[in-house]
Amino acid sequence: MKLSAIDPKKTAVLVIDMQNDFIEPGAELFSQMGYDFVPKMAAFLDECRKRGMLVIYTKNMVQADRHDIGKAGEFCEALKQGKVLIEGTHGVEIFEGVAPKEGDIVLRKNRYSSFYGTRLDSILRTSGIDTVTITGVCTEACCFSTARDAGAMCYDVAFLSDLTGTVDYPDLGFGPMTALQMHHAMLTNIALTTADVMTSDDFLSRLK
Repeated sequence: MKLSAIDPKKTAVLVIDMQNDFIEPGAELFSQMGYDFVPKMAAFLDECRKRGMLVIYTKNMVQADRHDIGKAGEFCEALKQGKVLIEGTHGVEIFEGVAPKEGDIVLRKNRYSSFYGTRLDSILRTSGIDTVTITGVCTEACCFSTARDAGAMCYDVAFLSDLTGTVDYPDLGFGPMTALQMHHAMLTNIALTTADVMTSDDFLSRLK
């Protein structure tokens, strides 16, 4: 997929899970990559707003009794124990440095994909959107899942390499991977199978 000319009036920027539980230093699920690009993301989002693009934030959370946790607790012990991503806690709020502004949409979700069980597709189609732009954390989880589902639903997808990021991975039987190694591996996968991978500057240069 190559997006040569992007119409801002038909494009939405998805800001995926830039929440305190991922971005605030010292947080249980802290992503250094995500924290490091906060200033650049804030400036990028302001430019997108100026160009008339729809900005949609997602907040990943489960209810306090965790009855809607699904299988996520089998992969995230902190979530299973109720330490992170619990509705009503400080951790689920969007990190202050990239907080939503007037006119932005904030969407709750409780799965990796921002489309699963949410109003996202309805919002996009009602708004005349045909292209979605992926930013946020984590590259290989919620960002990738959202991008893959967007393509399956016939949206064009721009995936921003400098405004997505992840965390270090331990050795789970195949050797450890640093956050950067995981990020680069997923960008290769996504560029081949899912989206047009580009930097935020490249994205802005392609706007009509």
